[in-house]
Amino acid sequence: MYLRYCASIILVILISGFAMLTDAQQMPPEIPDTKSGILLAHLLNVFNSGEEDQWKSFIRDHWKEKEDAFERRLEFFRQIYSDMGGVTLNRIEDFDDYSISVLIRAKSPSGPFEWVNLTLQADTLPPHKLDMLSARPAEEPGFEPPEGDLTHEQIADFLDRYLDHLVSKDRFSGTILIAKDGKPFYTRAYGLASKRFNIPNRLDTKFNLGSMNKMFTGVAIMQLVEQGRISVNDPVGKYLPDLPRPEIAQKVTIHHLLTHSSGMQDYWDELFDSPFWEIKTVNQLAELIFDDTLLFEPGSDFHYSNSGPIVLGMIIEKVTGQDYYDYIREHICQPAGMVNTDCYEMDTPVPNLAIGYTKLNYDGTRNPDGKWRNNLFMHAVKGGPAGGGFSTVEDLLKFDIALRNNKLITKESFDTLTTGKTKRGPGGGYAYLFQDRTVNGHRIVGHGGGAPGINANLDMYIDTGYTVAVMANYEEAAGMVARKIEKLLAR
Repeated sequence: MYLRYCASIILVILISGFAMLTDAQQMPPEIPDTKSGILLAHLLNVFNSGEEDQWKSFIRDHWKEKEDAFERRLEFFRQIYSDMGGVTLNRIEDFDDYSISVLIRAKSPSGPFEWVNLTLQADTLPPHKLDMLSARPAEEPGFEPPEGDLTHEQIADFLDRYLDHLVSKDRFSGTILIAKDGKPFYTRAYGLASKRFNIPNRLDTKFNLGSMNKMFTGVAIMQLVEQGRISVNDPVGKYLPDLPRPEIAQKVTIHHLLTHSSGMQDYWDELFDSPFWEIKTVNQLAELIFDDTLLFEPGSDFHYSNSGPIVLGMIIEKVTGQDYYDYIREHICQPAGMVNTDCYEMDTPVPNLAIGYTKLNYDGTRNPDGKWRNNLFMHAVKGGPAGGGFSTVEDLLKFDIALRNNKLITKESFDTLTTGKTKRGPGGGYAYLFQDRTVNGHRIVGHGGGAPGINANLDMYIDTGYTVAVMANYEEAAGMVARKIEKLLAR
């Protein structure tokens, strides 16, 4: 099923770039002697061996993962090795004791990605097994931004050349908006919203948000906290006493759900094993999420969960007596002026909505013919509290402005919402359904989202007043552009 991919797509694209490049004339970088560095070195050696027995041993002995994921991980090794023919390490991007980010390159690329940014996180508890692995396609080195402070005109000139390069290689299709203090100075649209009908993307084209809907759910929860209707320290059972799993009702708090520290898992397999085209309410989504046991004691660890925000959506409906979708429209979209944002139903015609395109199959493997296919049967028919809605780069800017100007929540609530509480990767943390990162001393909050044919990103530069919104109907394309823009702005 397609969404088995979603449970693991990050890993696919991620391993897609396992160990990167070293030119024959260039000495390979030294891997740091940290918990994360030791694990990375072992991973690269094992992967590059091409020996399936070694892959199996690594997965069993060094991956902090459920046993039922073993075959999926092994198939990823097979697919990625076939695509890349091994990998070489190009450079260390960032690291600390438990996390490391590197640039890697395929030795013999036959798949769609030759260069990949790989991030690995080791468990902080002995024996420090692999806790998180993510990878994103990267462009080849050489398209580096100019040095020094840049004017907006210089930024625009560089990005135009960079994006023309990506589009020429059919690696980007979507929209970009950069604003300073709420005023856009760079807006572009590339590619096609519909390849079938040759309809171009426009600045107001609606793109799938992926997981970015989580931000709306987080804001809604903080609104209820401000009103004194809930507390983040309350157990879920205070509001949902009839949950089918007592351990969730009794042990999991709203804080745990907001920070992905509840131990709850995901519902992707259950969704796509059901008549998913009929699932259009929070209650229908909730029917999918209570079969799995908790992965760990709530509050003791971090596991990115799409099931947790569904429970938050249930709480919003219970406390307000209002449908989740109506609440978000009335209390977030309308006050912010977001007229092109909603969880549109994919079986209903929606004007100016981009179709997603992917080269992945329904089971997450790569399409061997390399042809684009639409993703209409590869995601839910309607989004919800965890993701899957639609928006535009212009509406994302309006969301940013409304948050910073305290139209949706107070400044105190905004600070609580966006301040990292759970460490996740070098220079980053996870707040209340917002990501919180510091890059070269600049604090950036927001969220990204992705799935086959879906990628979007919102970065709010808190200290400098920049807003960067990138949306794409190719997977991984928006994040790649947002990271390039980050190199221009976070200096």
